[in-house]
Formats: sequence, structure tokens, C-alpha cells
Amino acid sequence: MTKFLALVIVGFMVIQLIKPLGWPGLKRRGDFWKLALLAMAAISLAAVLGHLT
Repeated sequence: MTKFLALVIVGFMVIQLIKPLGWPGLKRRGDFWKLALLAMAAISLAAVLGHLT
């Protein structure tokens, strides 16, 4: 699950660098780092939930 999640977020980051997504908080190309923070949080949460079950 974490590998799939990482690939999806990296895809969003590449798209953001090419053409901004226009979502709230992601209006400029330089905002791709926000997606990186989201990816780290989501992967960490998935890893923690995976260890708890």
C-alpha cells in the first residue's frame, strides 16, 4: 500500500511541476513541496496502521 501511495503522490508532484493542479494551496509550480509533505504524512500513517494490525 505504501508503494502505491508513494507512486501516486510522485505522479501528482510531476504533474504539479509541469502544469499546476489549481487545487487550493497548489496554484504555483513551486508548491510541489506541499505534496511531498502530504506524501510523508500519508506513508507514515499507512506504515503505523500496518504495524498495528
